[in-house]
Amino acid sequence: MTDPDLIARFRTDLIQRIAAQERVPQGQPLPISPWLAMSLLQKAVRRGRADLALNASATLLRDAPDRLWRRLGGIAFEDVGLGSLPTVGLTVAALTGKRFRAAIGGDWAVTSVVVKALADAPKSRATDDLYMALETLHDLADTRRALAAETNPRLRLIALTTPNLHCRALATLFLFSTDRPGGKLPVRRGEVALAFDLLDELGTAPTTLAICREGYRKTGEALPPLLALLALENGLRAGATDDPLPPEVMIGGVPGWALDMFTREGKLALSRLAATQAGVAEFAREMLPPGQRVGFLGQVLFRVEGGLLTRRVGGDLSDRLHAQLMFETLGVDPEAAVQALDLMRQDLPLLNRIRAGVMKEARDA
Repeated sequence: MTDPDLIARFRTDLIQRIAAQERVPQGQPLPISPWLAMSLLQKAVRRGRADLALNASATLLRDAPDRLWRRLGGIAFEDVGLGSLPTVGLTVAALTGKRFRAAIGGDWAVTSVVVKALADAPKSRATDDLYMALETLHDLADTRRALAAETNPRLRLIALTTPNLHCRALATLFLFSTDRPGGKLPVRRGEVALAFDLLDELGTAPTTLAICREGYRKTGEALPPLLALLALENGLRAGATDDPLPPEVMIGGVPGWALDMFTREGKLALSRLAATQAGVAEFAREMLPPGQRVGFLGQVLFRVEGGLLTRRVGGDLSDRLHAQLMFETLGVDPEAAVQALDLMRQDLPLLNRIRAGVMKEARDA
């Protein structure tokens, strides 16, 4: 079967789900920026909060519809991934295009089905955990430089023969291309057709490959190829567990956890936290130069709040990648990383008070 035939089953599933709804759930658009709405949407999906995710989606559909569809595609590969490949396929089907969505019930009918499916799905962040390791692990610095200089045929051969997952993943990404905004890997133009042929040679299942091919075509991101690679490893355990979530505090109409370092309000709050005598701020001052402290605090915050999941599905490889993310990718040694994470957990009440002040200033301005 060709890729379009394989994706058609997910389009059919989407159509059937829309038809089966007794009523279309409603979302309440919020008076927030598109950036804050995108953060709220993604973190609400991670936490299984379909209600908040629908409100964020309604906000984006009103104010920035293109950002909505791109973000939903990113969430599927970043936060659901191996946890539920059928849900990833359903989301990719929703990205088919405006005419397709209009023909099966309209943007909101499609959005409501996809958002609820993402929020309810078992979740795995293994693809993003791996990607962050590939970008930041100090031990991979020489490998990153060496592989970026290789020819396309050589990258293919390395990916086919190396037993090392990180090396295989880097070779695959360089073969795809690392010339994308915001990327931290050495920039290299690739050969996409050869890269997908490589994933086929490695043994990626046809349906998985079709999902990842279409996801890459729609988003241009690195995560679809990495999902294809990780699907070869399998090894997920049955059952799912919830990460321990800090108490939720509503601030300015949104949960505090929506205010991360990629929102204007969240970054300002972290900047103010960095100037306090809080334990995590003192830690950052001792360990890092001024220009790196706010970014470091944002990364620590992601690990103790923003990146948490309900219905997390684990396995030996997924657990190792998650531990690597938590303790080896912050730019400090693992013992210091443990200390930083503990300090941020202790300082979350202070951060929420700072966030409340930032949001009040924004409303009063």
